Amino acid sequence: MTTFEDFQKLDIRVGKIIEVQDFPEARNPAYKLEIDFGDEIGIKQSSAQLCGNYAKEDLKEKLVLAVVNFPPKQIGPVRSEVLTLGVPGRNNECVLIIPERVVDRGSRLY
Repeated sequence: MTTFEDFQKLDIRVGKIIEVQDFPEARNPAYKLEIDFGDEIGIKQSSAQLCGNYAKEDLKEKLVLAVVNFPPKQIGPVRSEVLTLGVPGRNNECVLIIPERVVDRGSRLY
């Protein structure tokens, strides 16, 4: 069983998507994202399978939640530095977890 202390080890932060690019090399349709987490963490790269629910222009400037303290993962030619968080929607495509109000980049989930 996971403990509250285990949960506290995860560093989940709010970031703003500042760049979205197609990722044609991905096995499943995905985007390459650049996400700005503010001064403390900076800009990080991620890849996410969001094509089913989001157009590129809908993602830019969107606030998202991501785990920022996992080790980087190489996904084809992309080094994914954070895990952008989402849940499966009705069509089993990723729906992003986003703050319902404007918050500062880098804010930590607690």
